[in-house]
Amino acid sequence: MEIKIAESAGFCWGVKRAVNIATQALKRGKVLCLGELIHNSREIKRLKALGMDFVEDIEDVGKGDTVVIRSHGVSPGVIRYLRKKGAEIVDATCPFVKDVHEKAMRLEREGYPVLILGNPRHPEVIGIAGHVREPLIINDMEGIRRLPKFPKLGVVCQTTLNMNFFKEAIAELSLKVKELKVYNTICRATAVRQKETRELAGQVDLMLIIGGKNSSNSTKLYQISKSVNPRSYHIESKEEIREDWFKGVNVVGVTAGASTPQWVIDEVVEYLKDLSKGGELSGRGVCKTTGGKL
Repeated sequence: MEIKIAESAGFCWGVKRAVNIATQALKRGKVLCLGELIHNSREIKRLKALGMDFVEDIEDVGKGDTVVIRSHGVSPGVIRYLRKKGAEIVDATCPFVKDVHEKAMRLEREGYPVLILGNPRHPEVIGIAGHVREPLIINDMEGIRRLPKFPKLGVVCQTTLNMNFFKEAIAELSLKVKELKVYNTICRATAVRQKETRELAGQVDLMLIIGGKNSSNSTKLYQISKSVNPRSYHIESKEEIREDWFKGVNVVGVTAGASTPQWVIDEVVEYLKDLSKGGELSGRGVCKTTGGKL
């Protein structure tokens, strides 16, 4: 069996940066993190073993505590509250997410009502929304179609938004809004992964998407892959793989979300190779795809 691994699979630059920042902070002693640093349960388990505590409520932060702001970012109100409590803040917010904050505030200063395209329950979107006074947040085309006509509207989006939804939403909004100002704030790494996943899924018999089940970008990769190749499976680890998936499979594609560590990807690939060596699958080697360029 041939295994094709997507070139862009695994940590994006922003996630790698956040993990490195958190790891360095842990060398100085006890560290708290507001929510999960990244959406990957296995990496969170590793960070816990290094001494990081994860808290959901800012009330759990005390004076003198070192607090890591996760890659998704937070609202200015959270930062002010932590400073008032006397906490030491280590900011691991992805710079691309901070750029969305800046663009949302710029739109508001210019007099545009701000629409955020994204999941209203996702921490990144919650953080973006906290930077403007009365944001609109929409996550599907039904919501876009229900919007009344606006004389003017400004748009930003979650960095991991599905590119196809973004294009469809903007096309619909252009019919409703006389003056529409749009910032495409989908991270380039996200756009590349989505394009690459769509292409790879069409070239293989089966796709494995590795990533946290609570990871927005991993879930979107799975949805894209599934729309192209019905034999697509979203897994967090090699333990979820079932040998009966591979009946009649000659080529397997592997990709992973931006919050999936390389060591998790390696475990899955090694497991597939072991299955092949054990006679369960016919082995023909492993290769990396070159990946599509936008």
